[in-house]
Amino acid sequence: MELAHSLLLNEEVYNQLGEVQKAEFIFDWLRYLEKLLLATSRSDVKEKQKTLVEQLLSLLNSSPGPPTRKLLAKNLGVLYSIGDTFSVYETIDKCNDLIRSKDDSPSYLPTKLAAVVCLGSLYKKLGRILVNTFTDTVGNILKAMKSAESQGRYEIMLSLQNILNGLGAAATPCHRDVYKAAKSCLTDRSMAVRCAAAKCLLELQKEAIFMWSTDLDSVATLCFKSFEGSNYDVRISVSKLLGTVLAKAIISKHPGAAVSRQSIRRVSLEEVLELLGTGFLRGSSGFLRASGDMLKGTSSVSRDVRVGVTQAYVVFVSTLGGTWLEKNFAAFLSHILSLVSQSHPKATQTQTDAVCGRRCVSFILRATIGGLLGEKAQIAAAKNICQAIWKLKKVVDAVMNDGNVETRVGSTDATASQHMLVCALQELGNLLYSLGTTAAPLLQDSSAGILDSVISVIQHPSISVRLAAAWCLHCIAVALPSYLTPLLDRCLERLTVLKSSPEAVTGFSFAVAALLGAVKHCPLGIPHGKGKIIMTLAEDLLCSAVQNSRLSAQRTQAGWLLIAALMTLGPAVVSHHLGRVLLLWKCVFPVSPKDLETEKSRGDSFTWQVTLEGRAGALCAIKSFVSHSGDLLTEEVIQRLLPPLPCAVDLLTQLSSVLKTYGSTLKTPSVVYRQRLYELLILLPPETYEGNLCTILKELAADLTASDIQVAASAFLLPPLCHQDDLVILSPLLQETDHRFIEEQLLLGNGIACGSLEYDPYSIYEKDVEGDSVPKPLPPILSVISSAVKLFGVVCAHVGEAQRLFILEQLLDSIKHSKGARQQIVQLHVVSSLSSFLKYLAVSKGNLGPEEMRRPALALVMGALESPNPLLRCAAAEAWARLAQVVDDGAFTAALAQVSFDKLKSARDVVTRTGYSLALGSLHRYLGGISSSQHLNSCVGILYTLSQDTTSPDVQTWALHSLSLIIDSAGPLYHMHVEPTLSLIIMLLLNVPPTHAEVHQSLGRCLNALITTLGPELQGNSTSISTLRTSCLLGCAVMQDNPDCLVQAQAISCLQQLHMFAPRHVNLSNLVSCLCVNLCSPYLLLRRAVLACLRQLVQREAAEVSEHAVMLAKDSRKELTPDANIREVGLEGALLTLLDKETDQKLCHDIKETLNHMLTSMAVDKLSFWLKLCKDVLAASADFTAVTCVDTVQEEEGDKGDDASVLTTRNDDKSYPYTNPHWATRVFAAECVCRIINQCENAHSAHFDIALAQEMKKRDSRNDFLVLHLADLIRMAFMAATDHSDQLRLSGLETLLVVIRRFAAIPEPEFPGHVILEQYQANVGAALRPAFSSETPPDVTAKACQVYVIAVERHKSHREPLKTTTCSEESVRNGSYSSDGLLDLVHTDLGTLSRLWLAALQDFALLTLPSEFASQLPVEGGAFYTAETSENAKLHYYNSWALILHATALWLTSTGFVVADPDEGASHLSRPVTPTSMCQGSSSGATVKSPEDVCTDRFHLILGISVEFLCSLRSDATMESITACLHALQALLDVPWPRSKIGSDQDLGIELLNVLHRVILTRESPSIQLASLEVVRQIICAAQEHVKEKRRSAEVDDGAAEKETLPEFGEGKDTGGLVPGKSLVFATLELCVCILVRQLPELNPKLTGSPGVKATKPQVLSEDGSRLVSAALVILSELPAVCSPEGSISILPTILYLTIGVLRETAVKLPGGQLSPTVAASLQALKGILSSPMARAEKSHTAWTDLLRSALTTILDCWDPVDGTHQELDEISLLTAITVFILSTSPEVTTIPCLQKRCIEKFKATLEIKDPVVQIKTYQLLLSIFQYPNPAVSYPYIYSLVSPIVEKLQEIDKRKPEDTTELQIFQEGIKVLEALVAIAEEQHRSQLVACLLPILISFLLDDNALGSATSVMKNLHDFALQNLMQIGPQYSSVFKNVMASSPALKARLEAAIKGNQENVKVKIPTSKHTKNPGKNASIQLKTNFL
Repeated sequence: MELAHSLLLNEEVYNQLGEVQKAEFIFDWLRYLEKLLLATSRSDVKEKQKTLVEQLLSLLNSSPGPPTRKLLAKNLGVLYSIGDTFSVYETIDKCNDLIRSKDDSPSYLPTKLAAVVCLGSLYKKLGRILVNTFTDTVGNILKAMKSAESQGRYEIMLSLQNILNGLGAAATPCHRDVYKAAKSCLTDRSMAVRCAAAKCLLELQKEAIFMWSTDLDSVATLCFKSFEGSNYDVRISVSKLLGTVLAKAIISKHPGAAVSRQSIRRVSLEEVLELLGTGFLRGSSGFLRASGDMLKGTSSVSRDVRVGVTQAYVVFVSTLGGTWLEKNFAAFLSHILSLVSQSHPKATQTQTDAVCGRRCVSFILRATIGGLLGEKAQIAAAKNICQAIWKLKKVVDAVMNDGNVETRVGSTDATASQHMLVCALQELGNLLYSLGTTAAPLLQDSSAGILDSVISVIQHPSISVRLAAAWCLHCIAVALPSYLTPLLDRCLERLTVLKSSPEAVTGFSFAVAALLGAVKHCPLGIPHGKGKIIMTLAEDLLCSAVQNSRLSAQRTQAGWLLIAALMTLGPAVVSHHLGRVLLLWKCVFPVSPKDLETEKSRGDSFTWQVTLEGRAGALCAIKSFVSHSGDLLTEEVIQRLLPPLPCAVDLLTQLSSVLKTYGSTLKTPSVVYRQRLYELLILLPPETYEGNLCTILKELAADLTASDIQVAASAFLLPPLCHQDDLVILSPLLQETDHRFIEEQLLLGNGIACGSLEYDPYSIYEKDVEGDSVPKPLPPILSVISSAVKLFGVVCAHVGEAQRLFILEQLLDSIKHSKGARQQIVQLHVVSSLSSFLKYLAVSKGNLGPEEMRRPALALVMGALESPNPLLRCAAAEAWARLAQVVDDGAFTAALAQVSFDKLKSARDVVTRTGYSLALGSLHRYLGGISSSQHLNSCVGILYTLSQDTTSPDVQTWALHSLSLIIDSAGPLYHMHVEPTLSLIIMLLLNVPPTHAEVHQSLGRCLNALITTLGPELQGNSTSISTLRTSCLLGCAVMQDNPDCLVQAQAISCLQQLHMFAPRHVNLSNLVSCLCVNLCSPYLLLRRAVLACLRQLVQREAAEVSEHAVMLAKDSRKELTPDANIREVGLEGALLTLLDKETDQKLCHDIKETLNHMLTSMAVDKLSFWLKLCKDVLAASADFTAVTCVDTVQEEEGDKGDDASVLTTRNDDKSYPYTNPHWATRVFAAECVCRIINQCENAHSAHFDIALAQEMKKRDSRNDFLVLHLADLIRMAFMAATDHSDQLRLSGLETLLVVIRRFAAIPEPEFPGHVILEQYQANVGAALRPAFSSETPPDVTAKACQVYVIAVERHKSHREPLKTTTCSEESVRNGSYSSDGLLDLVHTDLGTLSRLWLAALQDFALLTLPSEFASQLPVEGGAFYTAETSENAKLHYYNSWALILHATALWLTSTGFVVADPDEGASHLSRPVTPTSMCQGSSSGATVKSPEDVCTDRFHLILGISVEFLCSLRSDATMESITACLHALQALLDVPWPRSKIGSDQDLGIELLNVLHRVILTRESPSIQLASLEVVRQIICAAQEHVKEKRRSAEVDDGAAEKETLPEFGEGKDTGGLVPGKSLVFATLELCVCILVRQLPELNPKLTGSPGVKATKPQVLSEDGSRLVSAALVILSELPAVCSPEGSISILPTILYLTIGVLRETAVKLPGGQLSPTVAASLQALKGILSSPMARAEKSHTAWTDLLRSALTTILDCWDPVDGTHQELDEISLLTAITVFILSTSPEVTTIPCLQKRCIEKFKATLEIKDPVVQIKTYQLLLSIFQYPNPAVSYPYIYSLVSPIVEKLQEIDKRKPEDTTELQIFQEGIKVLEALVAIAEEQHRSQLVACLLPILISFLLDDNALGSATSVMKNLHDFALQNLMQIGPQYSSVFKNVMASSPALKARLEAAIKGNQENVKVKIPTSKHTKNPGKNASIQLKTNFL
């Protein structure tokens, strides 16, 4: 194929090829040429133009196929438009000659057609250059058309379209001729020609003014005629033509003077609508020329005309646009509704016509209102519809109020408006459904009165209207769940009040049923008590039915309808009413067969009607119960269900005799009864009615072959029984299209009505199948057949084999014995039943039975395979496959195949050949594929032959479809056939005429199957594979050029497959361009294919796809698709627009997925683009409040920058990318914003760091980071959060939540100490505030609270840690956002809320009790649940108790457990009046509780729930619940009163500690462990307070008595023993050891192997680990205070061991002499322990002293090398620990010589260490020891250490300090000496000062040196001078002596003082500044430990 890629055709290669290859070669060359011509320079083209033209024209004679001729023509056009045009006239003449040729042979046809196509292409490309030749050409073409066959007519029409397109206005002279020719083609017998003619006329009307002025009427009539007998494509094309022409007639301006000779009349909207209305009502029979039929009133408009006109209405309005519709809506609405008014009796003369007419009207309204209007306009439209309803209602009222009952009943006016009302109500329902919560203002608007208008027509005399009104209420409830309960109450109330009006009884019962059906769509449901009310009402209706014969039928129906609807609420509700329902069910049927006999002889036709109605209703209710509450079907319930069943079946057999007796009025009720019984039996397990199987089977057989059935409804019976894949070869009507809603009626055939609600009122509560549209049950006469067919499958599979054989034989006979049309109907029913039976058998893995069963089954299926009805053949082929499956015998399967082969070889008729070819393809469908290559060869051979049978496109279509099935079934076995099959497919693709689109579709399926079979092999590089691959790509290219949309869809899915298996070989830019062009195709299946493909592409290469789309949009001359504006908003924006317009669920899902994939892979790189997209969608909301609020936002932000202009300039800027997107699209955009933020999290850190982002942006302006768009993010969240749609508000709040979470921690670089989000406080407040208003739904308020909590938490974490005030409210306020804080919004309700919280907690506590305490639960239920709902309520309590607990604890903490109002004490645990606590019994009210008791109850409630939860943590307990629970306990223990409760009740404390210990053991999360430790600390504090209080009160009482006799308080009493399990301290120790050992295993002596100190390398713990260890140490240091002196002696060794152990294990050297957090904590704990009063208490003093000495020894031992590892420990930490001991214990601990000596040595040693940081710290520690007031402690250190210090300081004189640390060492040393001077005794002071002064003076510099000195030396000089100035005056005598004795020093000092006199003032502050670092450090140490 590469050889084909040249500018000129490579003729050598071409001539060597075979026929098929030649065609491929040419096609490939032409494809390549098309691209090459555009890329080649003009001069090169001109050079070779002559040869090229010759080559192209010579191809005309080689009979090119359709795709080839199209390409050939295109290339000629391009060639002349690039090169010279002088030879173009010859070319045109040549083409004209070919067309004139008299040769009519089929072989010459392709040449003629090619010439026609070439002419079209040349004129299209060159246009007015050829203007002087075009009259001849057009004349010639039109002349040729007279004798042309359909293909010729088709191509000529398209060619004329191209000519008109190229010439524009210049073609005027020929307009009339073309119009005349196209008119005749528009009613051609070939559908493809009609489509082509419509396209030609569409082109013509652009310039031919007469079409939309003078000839408008005839154009319309012509279109109506064209609709007759049309197919879907024709209806699409012609309706587009008609709609466009009519729209043009309205909008056209008066043309200029040139045309004014023709008198042009202006057409008004009324006339146009009248014209369309005529077509709708009278069809194509003209306006005035009413034919005889019309006058007689016999003909009704054919359905295809009506459907076509319906589509034309939609095109007409769409062309005029949404704005036009808004302006003219009222006129349009009244016209559309009038189409089904009684003033046109023909339109609605039969029920069937009326239903179909209503469908069409609904479709027009839905497509225009739903598709073209924004939400604001839709709300206005809803008001208009509502007014229309009121008007129609008034007419009815006038008639109904007529006093004369007789006239009232017989009046037609009352029903005249019924169909208009039904359409209006249905559209109103749909409209509100699609608006969702956005419609809230509309319903609140009392002037519109929507609800009143709907409820007012519920009592309309027509049942259809009543049902439509009920359905409308259903839609309102689903759209606005908050209206569900009020509406239900209102309807129930009316139903009770108006029980005596038959219309009201049925109307309001429909409404209640419809509302109950809405419950499952509403998240918040309805109050549980409603079930009881409805059940009681239903019983009442059923019982009172007999009282009044005028109402009995209605009441019976209403009663059962309510019960059936109630059943949909699910097991929770139903279980309570089941007993009553079963009782009613039992009473409805007679008890025994005898009673049934007597019943037959009694009554009249009316009573029988009521009886049948009642029994059918009961069956329906039970069916509803079984299908919605299957969980309740226990053995026992089934036993109670069964008794009436045999009687119900008996009645079935008696129905015919009842009918004979009482007349035909019972016909419909009896059919309904049958259908209900069948439906119930299908749902019940067959075992339940096995005794009646044979009876039922006989009845079914009789039903299916009954003699009175007139209609053959194959279109609804068979599709479920055919295989989905096979339906595609049938009429396109079966496929999904945008017009499915109206096209369905054509499918069913003229005699049958389409589904409608009045055929089965019971379907009003069922879950609807198709999204939001009304349920559409078929008429009973049809649905009974469909149920019978289903049931037959079940029953036949369960009867005995003899019975089964008998029934099949009987059915076979019944077909043979019937004749003509009836035979077809019987055959249809019988074959459907057989298929149903075989399918049921196959699914339940059953077997067909003995061999003799096969004969009748086979005979039935074979009969159907030869049926003229294609659907039946399709179903038969599926049955054929199922038959092979259930017999499951190789020989039988082979025999079936042989039957097919024989039939196909001998038969010549289309029916047999199509039927058996499909049977052959389906045969192995369920047998796991074809395994025999011989069988495969035979199949392929036969199907090859059939697929080339050009005489019958049908045979080709079916054979090719069958071939595709065989390719699928054969799998790898097919490889040997791949090449021949592929060349067959290509040959057919290149030669089958485009008018046979169905053949091309089948070819596409074959190609797809082949690609799947080849699979990943397609990546290979071998010659054979690359040839196959090229052929596949070629095939796809041919299909892409096919005019049929479904073939294009096939091409796209083939390319999608190829891209999956061999991505490198698929040209992505071509594929993407093809996808973009079809993005907005009018064909649903093509759009689906496009999106399925896009979704796959963007998973791999989103960026490339996006770039290709934009490139393509920029390159293409004309806009790709008018709807998708890719050039402006990119592919992503186009998809968003499409998402907004699209209604198909599957498609919307694919669009969202595609966008999500694109976002995931590209959002970070194209951040601004994506954010702008989302912002445009959100800002474009035509919203009422958002815009005004946003302006205030801008002022607050103070940035009037570009991003603000979007909102302010919207109104005058028309090029806005999105117009009024619907709420669902805006919700998606808000979700996208959250996704973008998440994507950025995984990308560069600069996205969340503003300083870094700004810096990187400066470096490269292309960089883009999320944090720079923060204002936009907040604004988008704000716009969404303040919308009218609740869903959008939730999304907006979620976005806000994500933004706050992610950005809260980011500091604001310009204002240190502030965070970046602070500037948006007002916006966040403004977004949240509306959510707290009273009318906001609870879920939105809850979300807002969540956002608020996060905001406050984040905000608090950035302030200084707040001091815990007693009132947590206060603390939240201090940290809250704005000064007033949003907490004010709930502050007023806190009292109520707190009571409700307490009640909910009490409920929760009761509900979590184990089952054995069930008897103790309150009978009525709790505050928020009733006894019946307890099981269901549990889940809700489980989900929310933790937060309520935390809130309650915070509230109780904030009130300090003070009971606020006096009444509260009286009520039982301050229980509020909640819905279920109406009367709580007097017992609880009798005992008035004291406030103390109330508080105790509350305290135990919270504690009890927490302990219960924490001690048995389930594996599914969430982190949030555990954390909330622990926080609640913390809050509780923050207040004195609960602490005193815990402190005084030791067992309670111990229990809590054990529970917390368990939590720590079972939950690894550090945050949970820390929270637990905090609670432990609070418990210990409580115990301490308790002990202190007892000691204090004992001292007060026994003030006079001697101290010795005081009893010991605290644990350990007098003995010091701690009992495990009884001791709080012991429990605490266990818990702390657990934490410490888990973090530092070395602390466990068992692990280290020796109790002694074993030096290991110290380690740094993780941040979490350090926190946990520190928390544990704090608790340990608090423990001695809880013990008695003896007790403290018992625990001290443990505590000291652990504390010192932590010090030892974590004393790591850190840079800058810092202490690790754990060391700091252990030193702090040591200080706490050492300074404990127990150390000085008489009873424990000596023991403590010994223990503390041992501890000090242990620390000193850490230092001494045991095995040479001592240098690892941090000296500073150990030295600080020694200092803590020296300073915090009583002197006798550290003054014993051995210890003191070791300590002093340690200090000496550290002074010698060279590390400056160590020296600084040592000086600081010594300073604190020297200053210790007790000389016994401090003197030995002074004596031993002063001389080394002085020596070190004198050294500095010689070795000048070089940096600040050395300077600092010197300064610290001087400070030590100065301190010594201060504390020395008088006699020694002079010596010390004498040492100090020379050192200081030696650092003074003279003037010269000072100028050149380093900054360090200057600072030293200043420091020395300043100190001298201080010392001199203080110790003047000594000072003078020293000065006198050393003149050198004196001179130096004086010089320095003089030299510095001026500067001293300035220098002092700076010197202070340099001292700062050291000073800080020492202060820090002091506050920490010393």
